[in-house]
Amino acid sequence: TCTFCGQCLAVCPTGALTEVNNTPQVWDVLHSDKTVIVQVAPAVRVALGEEFGMEPGTIVTGKMINALKYLGFDKVFDTNFAADLTIMEEASEFVHRLNNGGKLPILTSCCPSWVNFFEHQFTDFLDIPSTCKSPHEMFGAIAKSYLAQKLNIDPKDMALVSVMPCVAKKGERNMEFFHEEYAGYDTDCVLTSRELIRMIKAFHILPETLEDVEPDHLFHD
Repeated sequence: TCTFCGQCLAVCPTGALTEVNNTPQVWDVLHSDKTVIVQVAPAVRVALGEEFGMEPGTIVTGKMINALKYLGFDKVFDTNFAADLTIMEEASEFVHRLNNGGKLPILTSCCPSWVNFFEHQFTDFLDIPSTCKSPHEMFGAIAKSYLAQKLNIDPKDMALVSVMPCVAKKGERNMEFFHEEYAGYDTDCVLTSRELIRMIKAFHILPETLEDVEPDHLFHD
């Protein structure tokens, strides 16, 4: 049973299987009047350098952030913050279960494919996994609520793009709850590392020539 893990794309010997290309939607919002926010997963910053001729494994965080600014994103955030938030929420859930006779053990994973596998194959154990969202989904909820309020923006006028290392996050985005109050999802679009690379190349940006730039921060300017 397919869990949308994307491993078939990674091992396809002919290249016939590829991810769904979401770059046209991202170009559209970048050329719209919306405030476009992007968050980037930690793994992406290690994958980009090799594609631009750097030593494999080179960390290009600051240069990647600069490149995203060049592409037109208004705010660039690191998903690391949301990962810390996930840890705190999962710890809180564990303490609540422990103190209130809840189901133990508690299993957690930020991988939506693992969640799909558990839900499809072990339906009699659905009370074991954590109910917390993954980091990029938690950030999406914060972006369309706290961040929109902080920037004095109607969530309808904000678009959030997640750059993730795998296609599983694309499937996760499509399983989100639709929010009637702002007629949309927390995360508007998910790009893989390869899609971001294609966008950077389309702009003829050479990341190795860019200065390092710090990401934006939620709680201070």
